[in-house]
Amino acid sequence: MDTKLTLKLNDNVIERAKKYASNKKTSLSRLIENYLDSLTREQNDDFEISPFVKSISSGKSIPVDADYKTAREEYIDFLDKKYQ
Repeated sequence: MDTKLTLKLNDNVIERAKKYASNKKTSLSRLIENYLDSLTREQNDDFEISPFVKSISSGKSIPVDADYKTAREEYIDFLDKKYQ
């Protein structure tokens, strides 16, 4: 059963959300419903959520210009030194 919900949000947020929903070919109501459902659904703690997924869900962003190759090489060097 669907029930009506009234939210007060910033105009800019609403406009961006409408564009996002349109690009995803879904309604804003469905988008918000899915988000709230994912937040409130019981979670199974049998697995650990990766830092990347946590960063997405927390609103933090990964820099667009992040150099993953260099970061990987630095991490490999760190592990080499750690386990020598």
